Amino acid sequence: MRLSALVSGGKDSIFSAYLCESHGWPVEELLTLYPADRDSMLFHTPNLSVVPLLAQAWGKRHVHAEVRGTGEEPELQALVEAFNGVRQRGFDGVVVGAIHSSYQWSRVWHAAHIAGLEVFAPLWRAAQPEILREICAAGIDARITSVASEPLTEELLGQRIDAGMIERFRTLSGRVREFNIAGEGGEYESLVVDAPFLRARVEVDTSHVYRSGHQATLVIDTARLEDHPARRAVREPGTP
Repeated sequence: MRLSALVSGGKDSIFSAYLCESHGWPVEELLTLYPADRDSMLFHTPNLSVVPLLAQAWGKRHVHAEVRGTGEEPELQALVEAFNGVRQRGFDGVVVGAIHSSYQWSRVWHAAHIAGLEVFAPLWRAAQPEILREICAAGIDARITSVASEPLTEELLGQRIDAGMIERFRTLSGRVREFNIAGEGGEYESLVVDAPFLRARVEVDTSHVYRSGHQATLVIDTARLEDHPARRAVREPGTP
């Protein structure tokens, strides 16, 4: 079984790919779609330029595809074309980080069905607090890169999602205003910058905050990989 993972750099897609590998299904490549619409309902948009660094740190090939046009139809067509490419490269299935969004799930399943691919969604319908706890337990360092829900404020940008942050999410959702604490409804977005299975961590050199209405996004302008002394040196995929 050869798998490609649809990865945005966020915690859910990276963790899903990691879970598949942990269960003996190696992920050979990371696939990223670059939407033209900053407010895309189907695709994650912040800081996609960092995904190639994550792929390099993980020793995997990175493949990307542009979404030509905005709106539901162009985005679905781009997904179908990208999955057809996955099939043509000899893969059997695609890994996705979907949790509860029926909108995302139905479109991913539709595109995969057309391409003849199996869909692996290890987080599908799992309990949100448990997913966050498992991500933390796996040692994944995921940072908040965007907030768009009223209880979440700009000062959270750049902060790590850890046990304290999970409790903060639960408190805000229970006492202030209910929201999806896993962030799948767009309440917040994340970026993985380090994990035990990566050979290097992502270091952000320069960034700025983009604001639009109630949304604030930490935009990474420049970033690089910083080697872990205790881990194997970063190598390009396929090198000895």
